[in-house]
Amino acid sequence: MISYRPFWKTLEASSETTYTLISKYHISSSTIDRLRKGYGISTAKINDLCKILHCKVEDIIEYVED
Repeated sequence: MISYRPFWKTLEASSETTYTLISKYHISSSTIDRLRKGYGISTAKINDLCKILHCKVEDIIEYVED
């Protein structure tokens, strides 16, 4: 199972917020909602988040065995 727990830690450590992701970087609120609920997002969105937060993929997602 893919977990977005690292994303929330990375976001908290950055100077960005969910509000700035939506308003400044045009990440949709539905993408933020999908992250909150643990639903899948595209690799393009993961790429965008890595660019915005200046981080690696593993700072956004992690694989957790069921």
